[in-house]
Amino acid sequence: MSANKKEALGKGIRALLQNMDDDLSTDTKKSAPADALQAVGAVSSIPIDKVEVNPFQPRNEFDADKLEELTGSIRVHGVIQPISVRKIGDGKYQLIAGERRIRAAKMAGLTEVPAYIRTANDQEMLEIALIENIQRENLNAVEIAINYKRLMEECDLTQELLAERVGKKRTTVSNYLRLLKLPPDILKAIKERQITMGHARAIINVENVEEQLLIFKEIIKKNLSVRQVEALVRNGLKRIKKAAKEKSPLPPEYKHVEDRLATALSTRVYMKYDNSGKGQIVIKYYSDDDLNRILEIIEEGGNA
Repeated sequence: MSANKKEALGKGIRALLQNMDDDLSTDTKKSAPADALQAVGAVSSIPIDKVEVNPFQPRNEFDADKLEELTGSIRVHGVIQPISVRKIGDGKYQLIAGERRIRAAKMAGLTEVPAYIRTANDQEMLEIALIENIQRENLNAVEIAINYKRLMEECDLTQELLAERVGKKRTTVSNYLRLLKLPPDILKAIKERQITMGHARAIINVENVEEQLLIFKEIIKKNLSVRQVEALVRNGLKRIKKAAKEKSPLPPEYKHVEDRLATALSTRVYMKYDNSGKGQIVIKYYSDDDLNRILEIIEEGGNA
């Protein structure tokens, strides 16, 4: 890790990880003396079977191919970067960070692994695990947003404090958190990198869920650039305002139901009602496959 990148991580992470970088410079390929195995603040070789999983691990998906690549590297070079653990008594340890490394080490047939032993309470373990997860490469925008949300809720942080912890501007944190308000289909597209963070930021400026989904479909269909989407959003907002003047809007409670249905089904939904309490729900679909997809969602909901 370069000096410039360390600076970018911010004071919050430095405080959490303390002097971990200095300790990692230790020659970890050499086994530590027996009396050092229990030393807090040291890098020591510890038995893999004595390490328990981190109950606060925010990451539950690991790329199988990359895990196999790491396993092959570990077979040749060993574990270069130590995992991080805390002592929990009876000669056992609990993993704080490095689950991918320890999984690969087990697959490579290692019985011991270098570990940085530190003290950490449950709150600190959660925070360290979440921050480490945020800093890893190739994390998609939705995963980052989910981790930010967890840090705020489970570590009782404001957006300002969170921004300090992760070394980002408050506006950057806010932009990520706003993504979580988007419909499931759009969030899925961000995860699968069908659309970028720039596309998503343009879409989220539209409050109407139906309009969001229409714009999203246009992006996929026509492979629109971010600037094209921004223009489409501006025009879409004008259309929404014009349509609102031409017809009587639904009462807020009905509009809320309409938006919920549109989000759940990832398509346009219209509600009509009259003062007698009767009405209609119109669900739009765009192909036989789209119809089958909607039917599956409705059937799954009925079986829940």
